[in-house]
Amino acid sequence: MSTPSLFRSSAVMAVGTIFSRITGLIRNLLLVAVLGTTLLGDTYNVANTMPNILYNLLLGGALTAVFVPQLVRAVRSEDGGSAFISRLLTATIFLLGSLVIVSVLFAPLLVRIFATGYVGRPEFHLTVLFMRYCLPQIFFMGLFALLSQIANAKEKFGPMMWAPVANNLLTIAIFGWFLSSAAHLRVGNISFSETTWLGLGTTAGYVVQTLVLIPVIRKTKIKIRMRFDWRDSELRNSLHLASWTLLFAAISQISYLVTVNLSTSAAVRALKAGVTTGVGFTPYSNAFLILMLPHSIITISIVTALLPHLSALVIEKKPTEIHDQLVRAIRLVGIFTVPSAIAFLLFGPLITHALFFGISANDSQYLGNTLAGFALGLLPLSVNLIALRGLNAFENVKLQVISNALMNAIAIAISLILAAALPAKWVTVGLAGALSVSYFVGAWCTLRLLRRYEVNIHVGETVGFYLKLVVVALLIAVPMRFLVGYLPGGNTIHLLFVLGVSGVGYIVFAKLLGITEVASAIQLLRKGRVSG
Repeated sequence: MSTPSLFRSSAVMAVGTIFSRITGLIRNLLLVAVLGTTLLGDTYNVANTMPNILYNLLLGGALTAVFVPQLVRAVRSEDGGSAFISRLLTATIFLLGSLVIVSVLFAPLLVRIFATGYVGRPEFHLTVLFMRYCLPQIFFMGLFALLSQIANAKEKFGPMMWAPVANNLLTIAIFGWFLSSAAHLRVGNISFSETTWLGLGTTAGYVVQTLVLIPVIRKTKIKIRMRFDWRDSELRNSLHLASWTLLFAAISQISYLVTVNLSTSAAVRALKAGVTTGVGFTPYSNAFLILMLPHSIITISIVTALLPHLSALVIEKKPTEIHDQLVRAIRLVGIFTVPSAIAFLLFGPLITHALFFGISANDSQYLGNTLAGFALGLLPLSVNLIALRGLNAFENVKLQVISNALMNAIAIAISLILAAALPAKWVTVGLAGALSVSYFVGAWCTLRLLRRYEVNIHVGETVGFYLKLVVVALLIAVPMRFLVGYLPGGNTIHLLFVLGVSGVGYIVFAKLLGITEVASAIQLLRKGRVSG
C-alpha cells in the first residue's frame, strides 16, 4: 500500500472524522455550558464514561482490532463470510445484551468503585441515575463497532466515520435545548425529568449512529441471519484471541479507575478547601477530548485503513512490506501530530479560552493547563497505536498485554505520587502529565516487541524524523507564543491568527530544512478525493 494509496483511503475516513469531531466538540462545549466543570458536570461525565469503560473492558478491543484479521480471512471464503459473520454477530448481540442487564443492576456498585469520593453525598445518587440511563449505550457501541469492521473488511471505510455525526447532531439538539431553557443547574436542583432527558438523550444518539450502518451492510451482499452454532473453529479462534483483549483492557481500566477516583476525590477536597474552579474529572475528560482531535482525525483514520492491508500482508508472509507500511504510517502521522502537540503545549489556555464559551475564565484556564499536560503524550499515543495494529495483524494480543501492562503501571505509579504530593487544585493537571509519560513507555515497548516478527523499526526511522518536525514546529510556535500577548482582539482572533501563521510557517520551515514529507503530504491532501 503506497503512501498516496494509504492517504486516499485515510482521507475517506478523515473527512468524516473531521465532521464527527467538530460536532462532537460542539456537543461537549454545550454540555459544559449546561452542566459546568464542577461536581454536576463530573456526575454526568463519570456516568457517561462507564459504558465506554465496560465496553472496552469486555468487548471493545476484540471488536475493533482482533476480529479484523478474522473478517479479512472470512470474506475470502466461498460464502463471502456470511456464515462466520452471522455466528459472530449473534454471539456479540447475546454478550452485549447480557452485559447491559448486569451493569444496570449493579450501577450503585460501579459508582462506589469509580467515584468513592461521592459515597454518602448527593452526587452518588445522581451519578447512579445518570449511569442507568447511559449504560444501554454498551449494546449499540458494540453493534456499531462490529458492523463497522464488517464494512472495513469490504473496504467501505467512509460510512462508519460519518455515522457519529448523526449521533452528535441529536445530542447537540438536546443540549442546545437545555442551554436555552434550563439555567444554573446544580447537583441540588436538577430535576428527575432533566436527568432523564440528558441520560436517555445521550443514549438515543448511539441508537441513531448504529442504524445508519444497516443500509451499508446490506450493500455488501453479506447474508446475515441469527446463528447459534458457535462451535465453529474460526469463531472459537476469534474468541480465544479476544480473551486476551480482556486482560489488555482490564489493565487499561485499572489505570482509568485510578484516574477517575483521584480526580473526583480531588474535586471534593478542593471544594471543601474553598476552591470554586472546576478541577476534577470534567476538565480532565474535556482536555483529553481536545487532545484526541488530531489523533482521531489523522491517526485512527490511517490505522483503520492500514490494518486490513497489514493482515493481508501477514497472510502473504511479507514482513519487509509490513515494516515499510508501519514506518510510512508513523512518519505520515507525525507530520500532523507533532505541530498539534506543540500547539497544545504552548497555547493550551488560549485554545480552551476560545472554545469553552460557557464557563468562567478560571475554569477555561485550568482546562488549558490540563491540555498542556497532555500535549506531548500525543506523539507516542499515535505511534503506539500504529505499532499495536502491527501486532494485531499478526493476531498476537499477548505481546500487547505486556506493553500495556508496563505503560499503565508507570501511569498509575506517577499518578499516585503526584496526587499525594500536589495540592488538590493541581492534581488533574498532574494526572494528564502522568498519562503522557506512560505513552512514551508504551510506544517504546510495543516497537521493541514487533521485532519478534522480523519487523525492526530503527530509531532513525521514527525518533530522528520526529525530532526534525519538533524543531520545525518550535521555530514558528515559540515566537508566536511571545507575540500573541501583543495582538489586538479577543481569544478567538488570537487563536485563528496563531493557527494560520503557524500552519504556513510550519510548511515553509519544513521546506527550507529539506523535510520533503510535509510538502508531499500537503500535496496529497489537496489532491485527495473522497469516495464511499
